[in-house]
Parts: sequence; structure tokens; C-alpha cells
Amino acid sequence: MASLNQDLLDGNTRTSLSRAADIMRSFAKGVLMPEATLLALLRMPDSTAYRALTRLSVSSAFALRSLENEVETQLRSRIGRGANFTFLTDANVPVELTDEMLIVLDEARSIAMASGEIYIGTEDLLGAMAQPGVSTAGLLQKRGVTPATISALVTDGRVSKRTTLANWVAQAQRGQLPPLFPREALLRELLSILSLSADRHIFLVGSPGCGRRSLAQSLALMLVNGAGSSQTAGMPGSGSVTGLKPPALTAIIEVSDIAWLDNPTSALQVGLRQAQGGVLFVSNIHRFFARDPRLDAASKELLKLFADDASGVIVIGTTTDQDYTERIKDNAILSQHSHTLRVPAASTDECVKMLTALRAQFERDYDVHVDDSAIKSAATLAGRFIGDSPLPGSATAVLNRACAVARGSTLPAAARTVIDSDDVTLAISIMTGIPASKLGSDERTKYAAMTQTLEKRIIGQDDAVIALSRAVKAARIGLKDPKRPIGSFLFLGPSGTGKTETARALAEFMFGSEDQLIALDMTEYQKDDTINRLIGSPPGYIGSESGGQLTEKVLKTPYAVVLFDEVEKAHPRILDILLQIMEEGRLTDGKGRVANFSETVVLLTSNLGAQFLNDPSLGSSAAEMAMGEVRGFFRPEFLNRLDDIIMFKPLGPDSLATILNLMIQMESKMAADRGITMDVTPAARAWMLSQNEHPEWGARPLRRILQRNVRDRLADFLLTQEAPPPRISVDANKAGSALEFKVLS
Repeated sequence: MASLNQDLLDGNTRTSLSRAADIMRSFAKGVLMPEATLLALLRMPDSTAYRALTRLSVSSAFALRSLENEVETQLRSRIGRGANFTFLTDANVPVELTDEMLIVLDEARSIAMASGEIYIGTEDLLGAMAQPGVSTAGLLQKRGVTPATISALVTDGRVSKRTTLANWVAQAQRGQLPPLFPREALLRELLSILSLSADRHIFLVGSPGCGRRSLAQSLALMLVNGAGSSQTAGMPGSGSVTGLKPPALTAIIEVSDIAWLDNPTSALQVGLRQAQGGVLFVSNIHRFFARDPRLDAASKELLKLFADDASGVIVIGTTTDQDYTERIKDNAILSQHSHTLRVPAASTDECVKMLTALRAQFERDYDVHVDDSAIKSAATLAGRFIGDSPLPGSATAVLNRACAVARGSTLPAAARTVIDSDDVTLAISIMTGIPASKLGSDERTKYAAMTQTLEKRIIGQDDAVIALSRAVKAARIGLKDPKRPIGSFLFLGPSGTGKTETARALAEFMFGSEDQLIALDMTEYQKDDTINRLIGSPPGYIGSESGGQLTEKVLKTPYAVVLFDEVEKAHPRILDILLQIMEEGRLTDGKGRVANFSETVVLLTSNLGAQFLNDPSLGSSAAEMAMGEVRGFFRPEFLNRLDDIIMFKPLGPDSLATILNLMIQMESKMAADRGITMDVTPAARAWMLSQNEHPEWGARPLRRILQRNVRDRLADFLLTQEAPPPRISVDANKAGSALEFKVLS
């Protein structure tokens, strides 16, 4: 006995047949008949068939209950003939179908495929049961339930949520596409390719979230509304694409990912039938050109489509730079019969317009009002802080999160109906971990006090702090090349004078957290092959999946301080990469992705000339002698790309004393977090300074002295106490040979 292929049925249809089997048994019937199936549909309010019957009961003025009663009566009186064909219910019980039920399922399959579906839906099943010659047809047709009326409801989209494909042109005609702000330059380029006489297939290449799908949907809106229509923009009176003639395309068909996964060959066949005279849109088209046996048949069909201009279907597929390079570019059929259109991330201004077009959708989905400030903040902050997704995708995600957080607030709903910039700032903080107070601070006020803020942390380097602040402030108010980094600086000076600490302080000041510092030790990049560690190996090489240690971090954190420590020790080829970063503000990794450095500060540290800067006897000539060594090492074109070369002076006794006090404050804070107040006497501070046998090494020895004589000994002291004392004194002993710890009352 044969069994029905359940992969032909959608979830609701499988459920309806299982419930029909239960009804069959309750009526003491041995085989499954159309009447039992119709009764099951009449008792499934969540099915498309039930919604269609409900609408038709209103328009044709009949009661669903009366239909149900008549179906029950007919089911009791009928005797079905088994077709030697079974259906396996949800409980894994085989149920024999009647020959008439088998005809219904076959007809439903034809209805589904004719409407562009690979699954039989409950609406298809209902349409088949209304066909002449089926026992249920009389009950349905006399109430106006016919295949034509059901099809009309489905076509209008009023009762059915299609599972296989969507026709964007039809959706645009019904006003069901989201409003879009078209990117005119890209849309012009897209239309110019579609206007060719042959080889009109297109690969939209770009990162997920850059707007590839929206670009194709803009085309659908143009086909319906015409070029220059305000509806094309989704905003009255602005953003229209003028002077363009829409191509003669009848449909833009998108096949759902579920259909591709379930049955790629059938999904492609259905998509091609519906896309005749129009476009088949295939997201992530590179998946069909990988080594996947399940996709072999669909891949061959796609290749035939590219090679055959007479097919009547244009393919527009989305892919990424890496996937295009690895799977598509070297395929002769694909490359010879197609064009690539690169879709970059949207600019901040474009993103603001796109979000404005989507405002009504956000407000409808979350029942909120989205303020202009929220839209502007989402575009601006997402571009700065959400590095692993481009605009507008990242900004859309941020605004979704802001709306969701506001709606999920414990405050009264009326108090949270307006989404503003503060909500967006909170959403960014949740998504990135950067404190909201840092994100929301007034930049003008913050940068005005930049020098004073950094000097609180960077001790004894006032000239260096002033020079750095001057350059960074000029860049932040717009006095910089928008493509280059915010600033590129070379820090010179002896070890321990605060070069790395300045990088940490700058990251915390500008971007809210020291975690926004990307630090790379150039001593690890002295060999020629280490360049792949920095930018990632090309596809096919070992380690290509993990990406580069520099590019991967900048892609994820594009708003950061990038520190190249001891840069003079890097391989010369890596210096060429730094030259490109400083000049062009971008770097392509091994996967073909572009890391943008335009919102970074690039810091290079070097010990070149340190012997001169550390010699007080040289006076003012020390700086020039150090620069002589720097000029002898770096090429002129490298030095010319730097915004400034900042020299760090050796730290004097007063500076070392101040730095020690800052370190002690940090130790005291850690003790306070554990409920202990720690008092360090002036004598103890003087004793620790006296232990510094190498003041020429800067502040680093002080950290070791503090670790060894305070933190470690304090831990030993506390272990001798039964309970942690509330207050401890740290003092030098009378002999001046060590520190001693006392419990204070």
C-alpha cells in the first residue's frame, strides 16, 4: 500500500488531515473522505481555509454552523471506497484515503503549483473540494464557495500568508511593501543593466545589511508607481528618482528561505514559472555554487538560466565580496552572462532618510511615536559603534531595539510612547556595552575640556597632551579629510613615560571605554608571513576563516583607538599597510571585506631616539637628534602621512610622585570595594619612591614596587586576621627598611 508524501503538505494541511482522521473514527468510518476533511477545516480557526470561509460567509450571507451541520449529515450517510493509499497522521497512525480524497489532494497540488506554491495549503485543499465532481462541491458551491472565489481571496492577499514565494510587484500594487527611500545612483545603475538587450543578470555584492534587498524592492515600487512618484520614496515630495524609464518587467519574485531549504529544485521551478517576463530575486545566491549535493539540480538549472537569454527570466542575486570571489567570479558561465553591482553601506544622511521612510512601520509595530532625534541618533551612533553590520541594517537594528526596550519598560505605557535619542543611546549601550553616559555626553563640551581631562591621567607630559588634543579636536569638528583616520600620530620617548597609557586614556575619553583600544604589539609581526595574521589569509589558505587580527577588530569596532606598539620592529611590508591606512583610511582583508579606519585614531609608538630623549645633558638638541634617527629609519612618505610626531619626556621626581599617588588611589579603591579603608602615610609613599632604582625607566618600576610591597603584603596581612578590619594604616617602619600594616579602630 502506497503512502502520501507529507513533504507536499504545509503544517496546517497536515494537521487538518490528522484531525480529519479523528473525525472519521468518531463517525465510525474506515476510510478518510472529503467530508471529514471539510469538517476538520471548519473547526480550525487558525487555518487559511477557515478565514476564507468566514469572509465568504459574510459576502454570500450563509452561516458556517449550517454548513457544518450539512457536512456532518452527508458524512454519516456516505460510504467511501478505499484507494489503497494511506496518510500517516501526527500520531504515526496510517489512515487509508478514499479514491475521491486522493483526487482532491492531487487537484490541490495543481492549484498550489499554479499559484506559485510548492506546498499544499488548506486554501488549496478547500478549492479542490469545491471542484465539480467532488462530493463536497455541492455543499460549497451553493453557498458561493467556488475555486474562483477562493482564488480571488488568495490573490488579493486577504486570507493567505504564502510560504513559498512573494511577488514584490503585486505587493507594491496592494500597498504591502514597506516604504523605501531609493538610493538614486544605485537604482540608475541597476536600471541601466536591466535595459541591456542581453546578459541582464545581476549580482548585488555587499555586506549583509547594506540594503541589497531594499534596492530590488525599490525597483518593484518604481515598476508600480513610475519614476519620479513620491510613493517610490515612501515619503511625499522627496527622494524620488527622476528621469528614469522603468523597464518592462511583470514581476519580481522572491522565493522564501524555507522553500529553498525544504526543496530547492521544486522551489526554483515554481519561482521560474512565476517570474516569467520579470525577475527572480535569489538571496545569498552563492549557496547554489558550493559543494552541496542537495543543491546540484538547482545549481544546474540556474546555470542554464544564465546561459539562455531566451528564458524570459532575469536573475538578481545577492552575495558578499568574499562569496562572490570564492564561488562565482571564476565560473565562466556566471561571469560572462552577468554584471556585478556593488552595494556599499549607506551614508549617515541616506540612512536618516531611510529610517524616516520606515517611521510609520516602527510606530505601527511597537505602538510608539518615533521622534526625529531618535532617527538621527540611530543613524549616527550605529555608524560609529555597530561595526559588524553596515548602515542602514545596523541603524534599523538599533531602532528596533530602542522601541522594544521602551515598550518593555516597567514605566506606564503612556510615559514611554515617544522614542527619542535617549532611548537610542540606551539601546546602543545595551548592544555594545559602552556606558550610556559616555555615549550621550555633549561632544562640544567634552572636547573643549579634552586637555584638562587627559592631564589628570597623563602626568608630566603636558606638551604631548596639548599637541594630541589640538589635533584630535580639529578633526572632531570636521577639519579633516573624511576618508582618512581622525588622526595619525607617532609617539616617541623612553619606555615608561606614558605612551601606551595615553592610548588607553584617549580611548576612554573619546569612545567611552578602554575596551575601544585595539592594541597590537609589532614585535609579533617581524616576519614577512605575519602580514596574513594582520589582515587575514586569502580564501583557501589556512586560517582564512578567522580573519585578520587588525581588520577583524576594526570591522567589529570601527570607532576605536588603534595602537601599533613599537612600530619600528614591524616588517617593512606591514609599514606599507600602515601607509595605506593613514592615506586612504581603509584596508581590504583576506576575505575581500573593507575595514574602514575613518573613525579611528591611529597611534604608533617607537623607542627610536629614546637614548637622546633620556639624556638631560643634551637639552633642547635631544629632540632634533631623536628626529634624525626617526628620519633615518622611516621613509619620507611614511612620515608625511602622520598628523604629528609627539615626544614624551623623561619623568621627573615630582611626576613620579604624582603617578605613584594615582596608583595608590587605585589600590585604595580595590580595598574599599572589599569594605576596607586603606590609609597610606606620606612616609610610606616616600619610602616606595626611594625603592625606585631605575627612575630612567619611567613609571613601570613603581607598579612593581606597589605590587610587591603593598598588594602582596596586604594579602598576607589580611590572612592573619580573623575578619577583614574596617581600616588599615600603611606606614614605613622606624628603621625605614620596610612597610608595616596596622589595624586602626
